[in-house]
Amino acid sequence: MHHKKHQNAGLDMELLAKFRDPTLARRLTERIRTLTPPHPVKICHVCGTHEWTISHYGLRSLLPESVDVIAGPGCPVCIIPAAEIDEAIKLALDKNVTVATFGDLVRVPGSDLSLQDARARGGDIRIVYSATDAVRMAEKEPNNNFAFFAVGFETTAPSTAVEILKKPPHNLSFLVSHRLIPPAMELLLGVGDLHIDGFIAPGHVSTIIGMKPYELFPQAYHMPTVVAGFEPLDVLFAVSMILQQIRNNEAKLENEYSRAVSWEGNIKAQESLAQAFNVADGHWRGLGKVPASALALKAEYREYDARSKYDIKIVDARDLLPGCLCHLVMIGKIKPSECTVYMKQCTPQTPKGACMVSMEGTCRIWAKHTVRKQTE
Repeated sequence: MHHKKHQNAGLDMELLAKFRDPTLARRLTERIRTLTPPHPVKICHVCGTHEWTISHYGLRSLLPESVDVIAGPGCPVCIIPAAEIDEAIKLALDKNVTVATFGDLVRVPGSDLSLQDARARGGDIRIVYSATDAVRMAEKEPNNNFAFFAVGFETTAPSTAVEILKKPPHNLSFLVSHRLIPPAMELLLGVGDLHIDGFIAPGHVSTIIGMKPYELFPQAYHMPTVVAGFEPLDVLFAVSMILQQIRNNEAKLENEYSRAVSWEGNIKAQESLAQAFNVADGHWRGLGKVPASALALKAEYREYDARSKYDIKIVDARDLLPGCLCHLVMIGKIKPSECTVYMKQCTPQTPKGACMVSMEGTCRIWAKHTVRKQTE
């Protein structure tokens, strides 16, 4: 058994090496050059990990100048609106509830404060790695009230659903801020003067939802769409597949990440989501209200809904601080370096916008890789 496990690990490393092979990368970039049309092409990805791969490996420098790969709203922490951060702060400071959430979220600005600021003012804010950690906390401290601030796309939402379906302790509630990726992709296509020629769909999300939810893009919008993995060659393959479709005047849904993503996705995870949640309209920071893009707890689990349990309502909220252009970065209208406060008033140490806080935020990724290149 152990021998087999090590054998598999060896195979994984071997496969990984192939997806980072410089010779193959050179061959692929040559193919991309031959496929590139004479007019500019804009390809949009919607995943923080894709942006990390592209920036870390300098993939944009390998592409022809006319092929622009832009980052869409693929950072789950960045797109949570200030109002929902304000709700978590209100729970901690006004309702004496212990808020458990992911580390990435603690420094994201709300309207006036971040959760880190709320902690400095006496709020009990605890960092966890999963919804299960929050359940364990609530079990260990039955006299304390907890709320799990549940954020993330379809990748993390099933783990929240599973804990809710298990009927956790009554001193635990959930502040649900999960969002769904395909509706945001569709919204981008309606943004004036943002002309997109193809989508690279996110691999992690697709392992859960499968391929089917993306059918809309080639069918209704004639939009080449490729689900891709996260290694450098995955991204380059996806770019070449989109360019091939453009050359053939085709619009298809293709799966570059077939080693992890199937057509139907993870049925069990999808069933858990359908049992625990309804699909609702949701606000995205920088994008406004996106129809059918959020998850809301079903009526039968209302006792676990922190919003109704503690009667929290935020009337006025402010998503963007003066000078911050996060909303334009998140829809790929501008590059981080085009924002006036980028790496001036807004740095990883002193973030003004959500895109500079999260490890998956486009500005944070650019800052890390630009700084690293300057110091090498």
